[in-house]
Amino acid sequence: MSESAMSAAGEAPGLAVNSHTAAAEMHAQDSESESEESEMAEASARDSAAEIPVTSNGEVSDSQEEQFKWDVKHMMTGGPTLKETRIVSSSYGSPSEAIIEAEPYRGSSFFPKSPVMFPSNAAATRLAEQAQDVSGLAGSVKNTQSGPVVITDDLSKNIALEKLEQVKKWSISTYKCTRQVLSEKLGRGSKTVDLELESQIEILRDTKKRYENVLRLARQMATQFYQVVQTQRQLGDAFGELSVKSPELHEEFGYNAETQKLLCKNGETLLGAINFFIASVNTLVNKTIEDTLMAVKHYENARIEYDAYRTDLEELNLGPRDAITIPKIEQSQQQFQIHKERFDKLRASVSIKLKFLDENKIKVMHNQLLLFQNAVSAYFAGNQHQLEQVLKQFHIKLKAPGSDGPSWLEEQ
Repeated sequence: MSESAMSAAGEAPGLAVNSHTAAAEMHAQDSESESEESEMAEASARDSAAEIPVTSNGEVSDSQEEQFKWDVKHMMTGGPTLKETRIVSSSYGSPSEAIIEAEPYRGSSFFPKSPVMFPSNAAATRLAEQAQDVSGLAGSVKNTQSGPVVITDDLSKNIALEKLEQVKKWSISTYKCTRQVLSEKLGRGSKTVDLELESQIEILRDTKKRYENVLRLARQMATQFYQVVQTQRQLGDAFGELSVKSPELHEEFGYNAETQKLLCKNGETLLGAINFFIASVNTLVNKTIEDTLMAVKHYENARIEYDAYRTDLEELNLGPRDAITIPKIEQSQQQFQIHKERFDKLRASVSIKLKFLDENKIKVMHNQLLLFQNAVSAYFAGNQHQLEQVLKQFHIKLKAPGSDGPSWLEEQ
Protein backbone atom coordinates (compact mmCIF):
# COMPACT_ATOMS: atom_id res chain seq x y z
CA MET A 1 0.00 0.00 0.00
CA SER A 2 1.39 3.35 -0.96
CA GLU A 3 1.90 6.16 1.42
CA SER A 4 -0.76 8.22 -0.30
CA ALA A 5 -3.26 5.50 0.20
CA MET A 6 -2.27 5.01 3.78
CA SER A 7 -2.45 8.70 4.40
CA ALA A 8 -5.88 8.82 2.77
CA ALA A 9 -6.97 5.90 4.86
CA GLY A 10 -5.61 7.59 7.94
CA GLU A 11 -7.38 10.81 7.14
CA ALA A 12 -10.73 9.11 6.42
CA PRO A 13 -11.63 8.50 10.07
CA GLY A 14 -10.79 12.06 10.83
CA LEU A 15 -13.06 13.25 8.02
CA ALA A 16 -15.84 11.01 9.24
CA VAL A 17 -15.48 12.30 12.76
CA ASN A 18 -15.46 15.83 11.50
CA SER A 19 -18.55 15.24 9.35
CA HIS A 20 -20.39 13.68 12.30
CA THR A 21 -19.46 16.63 14.48
CA ALA A 22 -20.70 19.12 11.90
CA ALA A 23 -23.91 17.22 11.49
CA ALA A 24 -24.40 17.16 15.26
CA GLU A 25 -23.82 20.89 15.48
CA MET A 26 -26.30 21.57 12.67
CA HIS A 27 -28.86 19.35 14.34
CA ALA A 28 -28.37 21.14 17.66
CA GLN A 29 -28.83 24.50 15.93
CA ASP A 30 -31.99 23.25 14.23
CA SER A 31 -33.37 21.94 17.52
CA GLU A 32 -32.55 25.25 19.25
CA SER A 33 -34.25 27.22 16.48
CA GLU A 34 -37.24 24.91 16.62
CA SER A 35 -37.43 25.22 20.43
CA GLU A 36 -37.27 29.03 20.14
CA GLU A 37 -40.06 29.01 17.53
CA SER A 38 -42.12 26.69 19.70
CA GLU A 39 -41.62 29.01 22.72
CA MET A 40 -42.65 32.04 20.67
CA ALA A 41 -45.68 30.18 19.33
CA GLU A 42 -46.70 29.09 22.82
CA ALA A 43 -46.32 32.64 24.18
CA SER A 44 -48.39 34.07 21.36
CA ALA A 45 -50.97 31.31 21.84
CA ARG A 46 -51.17 32.10 25.57
CA ASP A 47 -51.53 35.79 24.80
CA SER A 48 -54.21 35.21 22.19
CA ALA A 49 -56.02 32.79 24.50
CA ALA A 50 -55.77 35.17 27.44
CA GLU A 51 -56.75 38.27 25.51
CA ILE A 52 -60.42 37.49 24.95
CA PRO A 53 -62.13 40.69 23.81
CA VAL A 54 -65.09 41.65 25.93
CA THR A 55 -67.57 44.46 25.84
CA SER A 56 -68.41 46.94 28.59
CA ASN A 57 -70.98 44.49 29.95
CA GLY A 58 -68.43 41.68 30.36
CA GLU A 59 -69.60 39.83 27.22
CA VAL A 60 -67.75 38.79 24.10
CA SER A 61 -67.90 41.32 21.31
CA ASP A 62 -70.20 40.31 18.48
CA SER A 63 -67.67 41.26 15.77
CA GLN A 64 -64.86 39.19 17.37
CA GLU A 65 -67.19 36.24 17.82
CA GLU A 66 -68.30 36.34 14.16
CA GLN A 67 -64.67 36.70 12.99
CA PHE A 68 -63.63 33.67 15.01
CA LYS A 69 -66.49 31.54 13.66
CA TRP A 70 -65.76 32.66 10.10
CA ASP A 71 -62.05 31.82 10.44
CA VAL A 72 -62.75 28.35 11.80
CA LYS A 73 -65.34 27.66 9.10
CA HIS A 74 -63.00 28.62 6.27
CA MET A 75 -60.13 26.80 7.93
CA MET A 76 -62.13 23.58 8.03
CA THR A 77 -63.38 23.93 4.44
CA GLY A 78 -60.43 25.52 2.63
CA GLY A 79 -57.50 25.03 5.00
CA PRO A 80 -54.57 22.65 4.64
CA THR A 81 -54.99 18.90 4.88
CA LEU A 82 -53.20 16.57 7.26
CA LYS A 83 -50.68 15.83 4.56
CA GLU A 84 -49.68 19.47 4.40
CA THR A 85 -49.25 20.00 8.15
CA ARG A 86 -46.75 18.97 10.72
CA ILE A 87 -47.17 19.02 14.46
CA VAL A 88 -44.41 20.40 16.60
CA SER A 89 -44.72 19.78 20.33
CA SER A 90 -42.73 21.19 23.16
CA SER A 91 -41.60 19.24 26.15
CA TYR A 92 -41.85 22.18 28.54
CA GLY A 93 -45.14 23.66 27.35
CA SER A 94 -48.61 23.07 28.72
CA PRO A 95 -49.96 19.63 27.80
CA SER A 96 -53.24 21.19 26.73
CA GLU A 97 -51.63 23.52 24.21
CA ALA A 98 -50.17 22.72 20.80
CA ILE A 99 -48.99 24.54 17.70
CA ILE A 100 -49.91 23.39 14.22
CA GLU A 101 -47.73 24.82 11.51
CA ALA A 102 -49.47 24.85 8.15
CA GLU A 103 -47.65 25.05 4.88
CA PRO A 104 -48.85 27.62 2.33
CA TYR A 105 -52.13 26.65 0.76
CA ARG A 106 -51.85 26.85 -2.98
CA GLY A 107 -55.56 26.88 -3.74
CA SER A 108 -56.49 30.09 -1.84
CA SER A 109 -54.72 33.25 -0.82
CA PHE A 110 -56.76 33.70 2.34
CA PHE A 111 -54.55 31.85 4.81
CA PRO A 112 -51.21 33.45 5.54
CA LYS A 113 -47.96 31.58 5.35
CA SER A 114 -47.32 32.11 9.06
CA PRO A 115 -48.32 29.40 11.55
CA VAL A 116 -51.99 29.32 12.66
CA MET A 117 -52.28 29.36 16.44
CA PHE A 118 -55.29 28.07 18.36
CA PRO A 119 -56.21 29.00 21.92
CA SER A 120 -56.12 26.45 24.68
CA ASN A 121 -59.02 24.14 25.38
CA ALA A 122 -60.07 26.06 28.52
CA ALA A 123 -59.94 29.41 26.70
CA ALA A 124 -61.86 27.99 23.73
CA THR A 125 -64.47 26.59 26.12
CA ARG A 126 -64.91 29.97 27.83
CA LEU A 127 -65.18 31.73 24.49
CA ALA A 128 -67.80 29.22 23.29
CA GLU A 129 -69.82 29.65 26.50
CA GLN A 130 -69.73 33.43 26.20
CA ALA A 131 -70.72 33.21 22.53
CA GLN A 132 -73.62 30.92 23.49
CA ASP A 133 -74.73 33.37 26.20
CA VAL A 134 -74.61 36.25 23.71
CA SER A 135 -76.61 34.23 21.18
CA GLY A 136 -79.17 33.30 23.83
CA LEU A 137 -79.47 36.94 24.95
CA ALA A 138 -79.91 38.10 21.37
CA GLY A 139 -82.56 35.44 20.79
CA SER A 140 -84.44 36.43 23.93
CA VAL A 141 -84.33 40.11 22.94
CA LYS A 142 -85.57 39.24 19.47
CA ASN A 143 -88.41 37.15 20.85
CA THR A 144 -89.35 39.91 23.26
CA GLN A 145 -89.45 42.51 20.53
CA SER A 146 -91.42 40.37 18.09
CA GLY A 147 -93.95 38.93 20.55
CA PRO A 148 -96.79 40.78 22.27
CA VAL A 149 -95.93 42.78 25.37
CA VAL A 150 -98.19 42.00 28.32
CA ILE A 151 -98.13 44.41 31.26
CA THR A 152 -99.79 43.25 34.43
CA ASP A 153 -100.51 46.08 36.82
CA ASP A 154 -102.10 45.23 40.13
CA LEU A 155 -103.41 48.76 40.60
CA SER A 156 -105.16 48.76 37.22
CA LYS A 157 -106.63 45.37 38.01
CA ASN A 158 -108.00 46.59 41.33
CA ILE A 159 -109.53 49.69 39.74
CA ALA A 160 -111.17 47.59 37.04
CA LEU A 161 -112.56 45.17 39.62
CA GLU A 162 -113.93 48.04 41.71
CA LYS A 163 -115.65 49.56 38.69
CA LEU A 164 -117.06 46.20 37.73
CA GLU A 165 -118.42 45.75 41.24
CA GLN A 166 -119.98 49.21 41.15
CA VAL A 167 -121.65 48.47 37.83
CA LYS A 168 -122.95 45.20 39.22
CA LYS A 169 -124.46 46.88 42.29
CA TRP A 170 -125.95 49.67 40.18
CA SER A 171 -127.55 47.13 37.81
CA ILE A 172 -129.14 45.18 40.66
CA SER A 173 -130.42 48.34 42.35
CA THR A 174 -131.82 49.72 39.08
CA TYR A 175 -133.61 46.47 38.34
CA LYS A 176 -135.21 46.35 41.78
CA CYS A 177 -136.27 50.01 41.66
CA THR A 178 -137.76 49.64 38.16
CA ARG A 179 -139.69 46.60 39.28
CA GLN A 180 -140.97 48.53 42.31
CA VAL A 181 -142.12 51.51 40.21
CA LEU A 182 -143.94 49.27 37.73
CA SER A 183 -145.64 47.33 40.49
CA GLU A 184 -146.81 50.59 42.10
CA LYS A 185 -148.22 51.92 38.83
CA LEU A 186 -149.99 48.63 38.15
CA GLY A 187 -151.39 48.61 41.69
CA ARG A 188 -149.68 45.40 42.73
CA GLY A 189 -146.96 46.70 45.04
CA SER A 190 -147.10 48.48 48.40
CA LYS A 191 -145.84 52.03 48.87
CA THR A 192 -144.56 53.83 51.95
CA VAL A 193 -146.44 57.12 52.33
CA ASP A 194 -145.97 59.97 54.83
CA LEU A 195 -149.31 61.77 54.51
CA GLU A 196 -148.24 65.00 56.19
CA LEU A 197 -145.01 65.28 54.23
CA GLU A 198 -146.69 64.35 50.95
CA SER A 199 -149.32 67.05 51.41
CA GLN A 200 -146.63 69.67 52.06
CA ILE A 201 -144.78 68.60 48.93
CA GLU A 202 -147.94 68.87 46.83
CA ILE A 203 -148.64 72.35 48.22
CA LEU A 204 -145.09 73.41 47.42
CA ARG A 205 -145.37 72.21 43.83
CA ASP A 206 -148.67 73.99 43.37
CA THR A 207 -147.21 77.18 44.87
CA LYS A 208 -144.30 77.05 42.49
CA LYS A 209 -146.61 76.82 39.50
CA ARG A 210 -148.63 79.81 40.68
CA TYR A 211 -145.55 81.87 41.41
CA GLU A 212 -144.16 81.03 37.99
CA ASN A 213 -147.38 82.40 36.47
CA VAL A 214 -147.05 85.60 38.50
CA LEU A 215 -143.45 85.92 37.42
CA ARG A 216 -144.38 85.50 33.76
CA LEU A 217 -147.08 88.19 33.99
CA ALA A 218 -144.77 90.59 35.84
CA ARG A 219 -142.14 90.22 33.13
CA GLN A 220 -144.76 90.82 30.47
CA MET A 221 -145.94 93.96 32.31
CA ALA A 222 -142.37 95.23 32.64
CA THR A 223 -141.75 94.72 28.91
CA GLN A 224 -144.92 96.51 27.92
CA PHE A 225 -144.45 99.31 30.43
CA TYR A 226 -140.93 99.83 29.15
CA GLN A 227 -142.39 100.40 25.69
CA VAL A 228 -144.85 102.92 27.20
CA VAL A 229 -142.04 104.81 28.87
CA GLN A 230 -140.06 104.94 25.64
CA THR A 231 -143.13 106.20 23.81
CA GLN A 232 -143.68 108.90 26.46
CA ARG A 233 -140.08 110.03 26.10
CA GLN A 234 -140.38 110.28 22.33
CA LEU A 235 -143.71 112.09 22.65
CA GLY A 236 -142.22 114.62 25.09
CA ASP A 237 -139.35 115.29 22.68
CA ALA A 238 -141.83 115.85 19.84
CA PHE A 239 -143.89 118.30 21.95
CA GLY A 240 -140.75 120.21 22.85
CA GLU A 241 -139.74 120.61 19.21
CA LEU A 242 -143.23 121.78 18.28
CA SER A 243 -143.23 124.35 21.09
CA VAL A 244 -140.22 125.91 19.43
CA LYS A 245 -141.50 125.63 15.88
CA SER A 246 -145.03 126.88 16.67
CA PRO A 247 -144.93 130.22 18.52
CA GLU A 248 -148.72 130.47 18.63
CA LEU A 249 -148.92 127.10 20.54
CA HIS A 250 -145.72 127.47 22.46
CA GLU A 251 -147.28 127.25 25.94
CA GLU A 252 -149.60 124.33 25.14
CA PHE A 253 -146.85 122.23 23.58
CA GLY A 254 -144.53 123.17 26.41
CA TYR A 255 -146.96 122.00 29.12
CA ASN A 256 -147.52 118.67 27.38
CA ALA A 257 -143.79 118.20 26.87
CA GLU A 258 -143.09 118.72 30.58
CA THR A 259 -145.95 116.37 31.54
CA GLN A 260 -144.66 113.56 29.31
CA LYS A 261 -141.14 113.99 30.60
CA LEU A 262 -142.39 113.82 34.20
CA LEU A 263 -144.40 110.69 33.41
CA CYS A 264 -141.35 109.19 31.73
CA LYS A 265 -139.25 109.86 34.82
CA ASN A 266 -141.87 108.36 37.14
CA GLY A 267 -142.29 105.46 34.75
CA GLU A 268 -138.59 104.68 34.95
CA THR A 269 -138.88 104.73 38.75
CA LEU A 270 -141.83 102.34 38.65
CA LEU A 271 -140.01 100.17 36.14
CA GLY A 272 -137.09 99.90 38.56
CA ALA A 273 -139.46 98.76 41.33
CA ILE A 274 -141.08 96.20 39.02
CA ASN A 275 -137.70 94.82 37.96
CA PHE A 276 -136.69 94.50 41.62
CA PHE A 277 -139.94 92.63 42.30
CA ILE A 278 -139.27 90.30 39.35
CA ALA A 279 -135.69 89.58 40.46
CA SER A 280 -136.79 88.73 44.02
CA VAL A 281 -139.62 86.44 42.91
CA ASN A 282 -137.33 84.77 40.36
CA THR A 283 -134.78 84.00 43.10
CA LEU A 284 -137.50 82.56 45.28
CA VAL A 285 -138.98 80.37 42.56
CA ASN A 286 -135.94 79.23 40.59
CA LYS A 287 -133.39 79.03 43.40
CA THR A 288 -134.95 78.51 46.83
CA ILE A 289 -138.00 76.47 45.85
CA GLU A 290 -136.07 74.58 43.18
CA ASP A 291 -133.40 73.52 45.69
CA THR A 292 -136.09 72.25 48.03
CA LEU A 293 -137.76 70.30 45.21
CA MET A 294 -134.39 68.77 44.34
CA ALA A 295 -134.12 67.51 47.91
CA VAL A 296 -137.67 66.16 47.55
CA LYS A 297 -136.60 64.30 44.42
CA HIS A 298 -133.72 62.66 46.28
CA TYR A 299 -136.14 61.74 49.05
CA GLU A 300 -138.54 60.10 46.59
CA ASN A 301 -135.71 58.09 44.99
CA ALA A 302 -134.63 56.94 48.44
CA ARG A 303 -138.21 55.97 49.18
CA ILE A 304 -138.41 53.84 46.03
CA GLU A 305 -135.12 52.09 46.89
CA TYR A 306 -136.33 51.53 50.44
CA ASP A 307 -139.60 49.97 49.26
CA ALA A 308 -137.76 47.83 46.68
CA TYR A 309 -135.42 46.29 49.25
CA ARG A 310 -138.27 46.01 51.75
CA THR A 311 -140.32 44.04 49.25
CA ASP A 312 -137.32 41.86 48.43
CA LEU A 313 -136.77 41.10 52.12
CA GLU A 314 -140.45 40.28 52.65
CA GLU A 315 -140.41 37.83 49.74
CA LEU A 316 -137.33 36.09 51.14
CA ASN A 317 -138.88 35.86 54.61
CA LEU A 318 -141.99 34.22 53.16
CA GLY A 319 -139.89 31.51 51.48
CA PRO A 320 -138.22 28.48 53.06
CA ARG A 321 -135.20 28.85 55.30
CA ASP A 322 -132.26 26.60 54.48
CA ALA A 323 -128.50 26.80 54.07
CA ILE A 324 -128.87 28.62 50.73
CA THR A 325 -131.58 31.17 51.62
CA ILE A 326 -130.31 32.18 55.07
CA PRO A 327 -127.19 34.00 53.73
CA LYS A 328 -129.39 35.75 51.16
CA ILE A 329 -131.82 36.84 53.86
CA GLU A 330 -128.98 38.22 55.98
CA GLN A 331 -127.52 40.13 53.05
CA SER A 332 -130.96 41.48 52.12
CA GLN A 333 -131.49 42.53 55.74
CA GLN A 334 -128.24 44.51 55.68
CA GLN A 335 -129.15 46.25 52.42
CA PHE A 336 -132.62 47.02 53.75
CA GLN A 337 -131.18 48.55 56.90
CA ILE A 338 -128.79 50.75 54.90
CA HIS A 339 -131.56 52.09 52.64
CA LYS A 340 -133.90 52.55 55.61
CA GLU A 341 -131.38 54.78 57.37
CA ARG A 342 -130.85 56.81 54.21
CA PHE A 343 -134.61 57.15 53.70
CA ASP A 344 -135.19 58.35 57.27
CA LYS A 345 -132.33 60.83 57.01
CA LEU A 346 -133.63 62.36 53.78
CA ARG A 347 -137.19 62.50 55.08
CA ALA A 348 -136.08 64.48 58.12
CA SER A 349 -133.99 66.77 55.90
CA VAL A 350 -136.93 67.46 53.57
CA SER A 351 -139.23 68.24 56.52
CA ILE A 352 -136.76 70.83 57.84
CA LYS A 353 -136.25 72.41 54.43
CA LEU A 354 -139.97 72.72 53.84
CA LYS A 355 -140.38 74.46 57.16
CA PHE A 356 -137.61 76.97 56.48
CA LEU A 357 -138.86 77.52 52.94
CA ASP A 358 -142.34 78.37 54.15
CA GLU A 359 -140.98 80.96 56.59
CA ASN A 360 -138.65 82.47 54.00
CA LYS A 361 -141.38 82.56 51.37
CA ILE A 362 -143.78 84.47 53.62
CA LYS A 363 -141.14 87.02 54.56
CA VAL A 364 -139.93 87.63 51.01
CA MET A 365 -143.36 87.83 49.42
CA HIS A 366 -144.64 90.16 52.15
CA ASN A 367 -141.94 92.72 51.35
CA GLN A 368 -142.20 92.34 47.59
CA LEU A 369 -145.99 92.66 47.53
CA LEU A 370 -145.80 95.77 49.70
CA LEU A 371 -143.22 97.28 47.35
CA PHE A 372 -145.29 96.50 44.26
CA GLN A 373 -148.49 97.95 45.72
CA ASN A 374 -146.93 101.21 46.99
CA ALA A 375 -144.96 101.79 43.77
CA VAL A 376 -147.94 101.27 41.44
CA SER A 377 -150.26 103.38 43.64
CA ALA A 378 -147.80 106.26 43.85
CA TYR A 379 -147.16 106.20 40.11
CA PHE A 380 -150.79 106.32 39.03
CA ALA A 381 -151.56 108.88 41.75
CA GLY A 382 -148.86 111.09 40.33
CA ASN A 383 -147.14 111.29 43.69
CA GLN A 384 -143.50 111.52 42.72
CA HIS A 385 -142.30 112.09 46.27
CA GLN A 386 -144.05 108.97 47.57
CA LEU A 387 -142.64 106.92 44.69
CA GLU A 388 -139.13 108.01 45.54
CA GLN A 389 -139.72 107.17 49.19
CA VAL A 390 -140.77 103.65 48.23
CA LEU A 391 -137.48 103.14 46.42
CA LYS A 392 -135.52 104.43 49.38
CA GLN A 393 -137.47 102.15 51.73
CA PHE A 394 -136.44 99.04 49.84
CA HIS A 395 -132.92 100.30 48.98
CA ILE A 396 -133.50 100.31 45.24
CA LYS A 397 -131.03 102.24 43.13
CA LEU A 398 -132.03 103.26 39.65
CA LYS A 399 -129.56 103.03 36.82
CA ALA A 400 -128.90 106.15 34.85
CA PRO A 401 -130.03 106.05 31.19
CA GLY A 402 -127.35 104.46 29.03
CA SER A 403 -125.42 103.03 32.00
CA ASP A 404 -126.07 99.40 31.10
CA GLY A 405 -122.95 99.05 28.96
CA PRO A 406 -119.39 100.33 29.51
CA SER A 407 -118.36 103.66 28.04
CA TRP A 408 -116.13 103.94 25.01
CA LEU A 409 -113.25 105.03 27.27
CA GLU A 410 -113.59 101.88 29.43
CA GLU A 411 -113.55 99.70 26.35
CA GLN A 412 -110.20 101.10 25.21
